Amino acid sequence: MLNTLITSKTRLKLLLKFFLNPMSRAYLRGLAEEFGESSNAIRVELNRFEEAGLLDSEVSGNKKIFKANTHHPLFLDIQSIVKKTIGIDQIVDKVIMHLGEVDQAYITGDFAQGKDGQTVDVLLVGQDINTEYLVQLIAKAEELIKRPIRYLILHDGEARKYLERVGHFLLIWKK
Repeated sequence: MLNTLITSKTRLKLLLKFFLNPMSRAYLRGLAEEFGESSNAIRVELNRFEEAGLLDSEVSGNKKIFKANTHHPLFLDIQSIVKKTIGIDQIVDKVIMHLGEVDQAYITGDFAQGKDGQTVDVLLVGQDINTEYLVQLIAKAEELIKRPIRYLILHDGEARKYLERVGHFLLIWKK
């Protein structure tokens, strides 16, 4: 849906990269490799976002590192639109609230890294989670967002070890 409003694929990828997970940091050549696009196209969009105040940058060595400006007045609105586009808000609303003892919910995988992936990876942390109900809700959420959802349920200690191992994660819900 967002690609209808934003016709630049590079701009759309940058929005996902920086506004889905505000902890994402990247530099020009790294983005060019990640996106498989020319550095010139990416540079133009990065400059536009920076001039608009949506991205901050800092120089580290010979690299200019970009990150989302979380203090920008439109940051939360843009982040909300990006999350709605990939369906995170629907996953949270449809799945978490009626599952039992859920303490935390995370997105891992490509989306946690700010990449537009095909599968949404969800980690639920808690006890006595009703997996039968979870499977039903995930099927409905997959229809809504038009993407498969892969889930994992772990207890707190297991979850900490898992998150350390995967490295990239995005907390989307906490009790």
